[in-house]
Amino acid sequence: MPAWLSHALPVGWALCALPLAAQTLCSSTGATPPLALFERFTRADCLACWQDATTPAPGASALVLDWIVPGALGDEAPMAAAAVPEALDRLQILQRPLPPERDIHTAPIEPWAGLRLRVGRGPEVNGYVGATLSLESRSAVQGPWSYHLLLVQAVAQGTEGSPMPRHVVRNAVQGRWTADNALPTSRRPHWIEVRPMRLPEGADPALFYTVGWVQDRSGRMVVAARSVCH
Repeated sequence: MPAWLSHALPVGWALCALPLAAQTLCSSTGATPPLALFERFTRADCLACWQDATTPAPGASALVLDWIVPGALGDEAPMAAAAVPEALDRLQILQRPLPPERDIHTAPIEPWAGLRLRVGRGPEVNGYVGATLSLESRSAVQGPWSYHLLLVQAVAQGTEGSPMPRHVVRNAVQGRWTADNALPTSRRPHWIEVRPMRLPEGADPALFYTVGWVQDRSGRMVVAARSVCH
């Protein structure tokens, strides 16, 4: 079993938020926005799926996510420690059935002119990192917007039993922005979400980054971003 799977993933969220000033180590500022979303769903029971060298992978312009879906074996599944209940929530949002072994979902990102999205990841503090998501509209568009903010672990090709690079979702939150919860002091419509997200015990914080995207009222993905650490 891959060593990183032995780190249990906490389900709950912390009740306090890290200061915005701490969220400056990694950000999407200056990074090229992705053009598509590519999501791989793998059941925690199917270790062979994780180890399969023929697993589909997209080009460099796509935002890739690996969801480990809770399996029928529960805590006895080979990848149970990395399974997240948010994977079930994501499948429900997509109106996709629970895969017996694995599934793939793709979606284009159709940029909305005038929107600027930024994600960030702060330093590790007592086992947590701060995750931020900020959306600014250069027009008068007030939403509503649906947002997703994820903490993702990078797994390099040839490590942890994977024959390819992996981008494992470790924590995820979603919500809704409207004109009522925009920042009142901003001259343009502006929204910010700040969340503390817990790292798996013993994990290297350098392997983690944040991902975010925003959808319009019809569900169309209009902007996405991934943080890069320097």
